[in-house]
Amino acid sequence: MCAPMSRIWPLLLLGGLLLPGVLHVGAIEIHTVSELEAVNGTNVKLKCTFTSTHAVSAQSVTVSWNFRPLNSGADESVFYYQEVPYPPQHGRFKGHAVWSGDIARGDASITLHEVPPTFNGTFICQVRNRPDVHGRNGEIVLRVVDKVSLSEIGLLGIAVAVSCAVILVIFGIFVAVRFYRRRRMENDIELGPREQEWKDPTVCAPEEAVHLKVVQKEKEAESSDDEESEDSSGGDDDEEEGEEEDDDDDDDDDDDDGDDDDDDGGGDD
Repeated sequence: MCAPMSRIWPLLLLGGLLLPGVLHVGAIEIHTVSELEAVNGTNVKLKCTFTSTHAVSAQSVTVSWNFRPLNSGADESVFYYQEVPYPPQHGRFKGHAVWSGDIARGDASITLHEVPPTFNGTFICQVRNRPDVHGRNGEIVLRVVDKVSLSEIGLLGIAVAVSCAVILVIFGIFVAVRFYRRRRMENDIELGPREQEWKDPTVCAPEEAVHLKVVQKEKEAESSDDEESEDSSGGDDDEEEGEEEDDDDDDDDDDDDGDDDDDDGGGDD
């Protein structure tokens, strides 16, 4: 009997160590901010979200908001939700607490309207989703002030500056795009007539026109040389014709002389 008991004790010890971890994993988790500041007389939203290991529905989830004053007095009920919201009907929070959550999205937030300085204290958000009812509550320390602190003013200034910078960047991009499109349209308009001239077969490019002028001059020079050669050949022909006419005249003279001789001889006879 001693041997089996010696083996069981380590198992029990290991199970005792692992069991709290298993319960912690299955517990509901609630998320809130630790501190929040609101200006006197304004509205403020107490944001509380949760996650559960079980299915979430309006019938299974219950939400309780409680308030603990700064003097650590007894907790006061602020708001209750189960299937439908139940706003407070008496106390300091009557007419001030409004439901602004969504159970289906894991949101159990409420909004406090026109907060007075008496709302300074800790607000506790408690969410239960049966059978997931274990988990730590969310706590928000609310401070109601007369003016916004410098830190919030700084954050607001930074937000405004960033917004202005983004607007300027977008405007600059818009102007650059319009300028680029306008330049492109102007270039297209200038290139349009040139492209038509290049496509028109009756229009010559500048370099082609120069080339045609050079060819025309060369043709005129060749034509002038041909005319000179024709003139020179025509003069030679005239000279040859003149020589032929002189030869004919000489022949005629010789014939005349022969006739004369014949006549003279006849006379002698």
